[in-house]
Amino acid sequence: MILTTLVNTETLSRHLDDPRWVVVDCRFVLTDPDGGQRAYAAGHVPGARYAHLESDLSSPVTPASGRHPLPYPHVLAEKLGRWGIDKSSQVVVYDDTFGAMAARLWWLLRWLGHEAVALLDGGFPKWQREGRPVTPELPMIQATQFHPTINNAMWVDADYVEQMHARKDGVLIDARADVRFRGDVEPLDKVAGHIPGAINIPYEDNLDFSGEFMSDEALRELYLSALNHVAPDKVVQMCGSGVTACHNILAMEHAGLAGSKLYAGSWSEWITDANRPVAKGE
Repeated sequence: MILTTLVNTETLSRHLDDPRWVVVDCRFVLTDPDGGQRAYAAGHVPGARYAHLESDLSSPVTPASGRHPLPYPHVLAEKLGRWGIDKSSQVVVYDDTFGAMAARLWWLLRWLGHEAVALLDGGFPKWQREGRPVTPELPMIQATQFHPTINNAMWVDADYVEQMHARKDGVLIDARADVRFRGDVEPLDKVAGHIPGAINIPYEDNLDFSGEFMSDEALRELYLSALNHVAPDKVVQMCGSGVTACHNILAMEHAGLAGSKLYAGSWSEWITDANRPVAKGE
């Protein structure tokens, strides 16, 4: 059996010596791009490789792109092979922000056709709280080849979102914090607000008080209420730059509501064109 959404700490601990399991540390701080790598160097789950959001999981920023454009598929595939990931691997991704960053790699692997990838529920904080092993030692990696099968139906661009808004077809969900969605504050992008017609489900709403994902039943109730009878495959997920939106996609998948798409450029791409509409408030 493969794991495709979440994995708990106990299950991961039993597979630390399993060569078919590959663990990837995705810790990253948007305001301190080297912070995640420093944290990894100080201590990580034994065997974990490190994936940097900007240099590994994104392509270079352009004037018309968002802050974290999708990586070039062939470049990412080559890195996945260097990290020892192939079609037989059960991949586990984690971070220290309850999946906010690691969900990006979860989504990217699925985009490249690899279903056997799961997010560590509760992340590195839970792993540490439970006293599980941590090491600064770099893993010994047996490189392999990762052969991607790209599914570009999983993401959409700004034109798609504009047409969706004009047709009033589907649901656009924004995973940013409510204060950013309303436009009260904007710490990362040059324009505050949201895309007209979008609804706000901050990715933190997927979590319980412990920082773990809510039950699949609770997640299903949350999203079905928001979708108001719209089919999951008519849902587009966005955020600031296409990262935390993946958390909402994962939550819907875990709840049995598969098929929502990622607006990869998200808000930071949307505002590169002054002709695109912006809304503020609820």
